[in-house]
Amino acid sequence: MMPQRTQARNTANPIRLLAALGLLGAAALLPGCTTNPATGEEQFAALMSPQQERQVGQEQHPKITEQFGGTYDERNIAAYVSELGGRLAAQSEMADLNFTFTVLDSPIVNAFALPGGYVYVTRGLMALAENEAELAGVVAHEIGHVTARHSAERYSQSVVANLGVALLGVLTKSNELANVAGYGAQAYLQSYSRSQEFEADTLGVRYLTRAGYAPDAMASFLAKLDRHSRLQAQLAGKSPDTVDQTNIMATHPRTLDRVEAARQAANVAAVANPRIARDEYLQRLNGMLYGDNPEQGLVRGQDFIHPALRFRFTVPNGFTLVNGQTKVQAAGPNNAVISFDIGKAQGNPSASDYLRAWAGNLRLTNIEAITVNGLPAATGAARASSNNRAIDVRLVAIAGGDGSFYRFAFITPVQVTNQLSQGLRETTYSFRKLSAAEAAKVKPERLKTYKVRGGDTATSLAAKMPAGPLAAERFATLNGLQVGQVPPAGTLVKLVTE
Repeated sequence: MMPQRTQARNTANPIRLLAALGLLGAAALLPGCTTNPATGEEQFAALMSPQQERQVGQEQHPKITEQFGGTYDERNIAAYVSELGGRLAAQSEMADLNFTFTVLDSPIVNAFALPGGYVYVTRGLMALAENEAELAGVVAHEIGHVTARHSAERYSQSVVANLGVALLGVLTKSNELANVAGYGAQAYLQSYSRSQEFEADTLGVRYLTRAGYAPDAMASFLAKLDRHSRLQAQLAGKSPDTVDQTNIMATHPRTLDRVEAARQAANVAAVANPRIARDEYLQRLNGMLYGDNPEQGLVRGQDFIHPALRFRFTVPNGFTLVNGQTKVQAAGPNNAVISFDIGKAQGNPSASDYLRAWAGNLRLTNIEAITVNGLPAATGAARASSNNRAIDVRLVAIAGGDGSFYRFAFITPVQVTNQLSQGLRETTYSFRKLSAAEAAKVKPERLKTYKVRGGDTATSLAAKMPAGPLAAERFATLNGLQVGQVPPAGTLVKLVTE
């Protein structure tokens, strides 16, 4: 997360917001029916034309990259993924679409597509994949969503669905609260239907085999995703059956049976000597960042630590931190949200005055001057409405000096506000500045390839990773192994190092 450095404003333009949401001009789209070249099915073209799909992709691309921490291109990873994606897209029915493939600088395991051929994978997903064939299976699946025009359908549906929460920001005239309520990337992290997933898998298998890969890679990666999702839930103190809504298992609800059915439906010939490229793939990942980029701050479980800007804070158990370039957000139970960023004021106002300016037309009550670990601060609360539901909003502004303010926005449905209030209060008072010595000790994690030696055990291999709970499970899941399994000597495995 980088400092937003924006001045607190109390004005907003509803017309500009509606235009940004893509709602202006929607009435100009006329219904029509065309045959999709990928699926062979009749589709209504009313949602958007191919030209409009490309325009939407171009407009939303920088917003998506910002929400997910920017792009990642160490070790020529971006060029590698673009080349891989280009080979797969060339096998599709829309080879002339000029696809754009992007690696997002995010540890979250996810992949998705925008209208117009914009396909994204996170470096978190790349770290989990075991070989090039598994990565190709993910990319081919996303290309299938594009060629079947699922991303265009979902985009249009999500724009309408999110209008209500976006209007919260208009009514309060608070750009910051509009961003919090809408969380722009969430529009692209909503589940496809079962039929859309089946269609994307079927098309993905077609493109995979045409490009010389075995379609089995889709199934092997899906099994690994399931194990990863269950492990992450356990590490967060949740039931293994709990699925984080930012995780690919939530955004792409699929099962091994359905993937196998899609492979059969694709009716493609077996590939002789299919490309797997395991060792080559792992060598490409050697040295890649794992976890958060320290330039944007680091998520360490429930803690957010920014060694460059020298501060840290802790969110309650049950909240999942997501780090972006300008904002940190944490999704909690019952749709509760914590949002954190840095603002800049003109002059040197008090924390209370800054809080009022930041809130805009949101009518704050019980504004109180407080002190957070030696820093002047202020807090106030308000009740608002979002999607016809009452929500409580608590704002906290902490003075950072030179007119800068560290800002928390806590948004909770009214029925859970009291239940969550103590944990959110503790989050406020957990904020503190780091000394130079403390910041220097914070190191990023990276992937490292290691060649298994005779005498290595599952325990000794797991011990080479950073200390923490479920060490054996973390090592096994990262490498697609069963807990306790040791690959033969000479086999490359992935380790996480600091």
